[in-house]
Amino acid sequence: MEYLASIAEWSVAAFGLLLAAIQLLTHEIGFQLGRRQKDLGAGHHEGVGIVTGGMLGLLAFVLALTLSFSNSRFTDRRAGTLAEANAIGTAWLRAKAVGGPHAEQIAGLMEQYAQLRKDFVTAGRSRAKIDALNQRTNSMQTIIWGHLTAVVREQPNPVSAALMTAINEAFDMSVSERFAFNMRLPPQLFWLLVFMLALSTGMLGYQFGLKGQPLRGLIALLTLMWTAVIIDILDLGSARLGNLRTDPAVYEWTIQSFGSGASTMSPTRPR
Repeated sequence: MEYLASIAEWSVAAFGLLLAAIQLLTHEIGFQLGRRQKDLGAGHHEGVGIVTGGMLGLLAFVLALTLSFSNSRFTDRRAGTLAEANAIGTAWLRAKAVGGPHAEQIAGLMEQYAQLRKDFVTAGRSRAKIDALNQRTNSMQTIIWGHLTAVVREQPNPVSAALMTAINEAFDMSVSERFAFNMRLPPQLFWLLVFMLALSTGMLGYQFGLKGQPLRGLIALLTLMWTAVIIDILDLGSARLGNLRTDPAVYEWTIQSFGSGASTMSPTRPR
């Protein structure tokens, strides 16, 4: 799975060509075997057609299952970014409302924290970079929590409690988002899909071989369709692979709101 993912990361087109080549190869092997059986007079056309239809139906079911799984993972990542960005914005607003040295420190750190979370979402597949971002996230959370502890001790009231709730929620959302980005299509399910795809195309070629009808043009079209679906499945199921990436726009909007919110809250000084 990691090897195929590395190929897809290098070039999605190369991954698609490799997948299409596997299908065409197994189809040609099946076709040659079917034609040989036809020459020997040992083919059973009706039985082969029933088995081929059953395999294609099962393949369609597995395709739908994996597509649904991958789409759910993609939706979870998008929803996670929105929830985390909103939680960060809420924590910043409440810190500004509380005021005081420690609360202002929290507000400034939350601005940096939002940028850090955006970098996490847009990071590539480099494990070293992702680990470094996670370490920076943990360190910044510790610093923010230290300032929050001081605020709560100085002002033990519902306002500081609301700030603590908002910050805690923002930190929880970061864990949820990290979990969502680590979730991917199970390798067993992906390899099952590839195996069934190769077996189905081989069986389809065997059936055509028994009938003596190559139909290579139509098979190429069918191969193209299956390859496109599987590429979309892999793209949706992988957080840092392909073109269907999680949009970090919600973090950008939150960061932009910090500047507008600060200017709105700052008192106007007479000139």
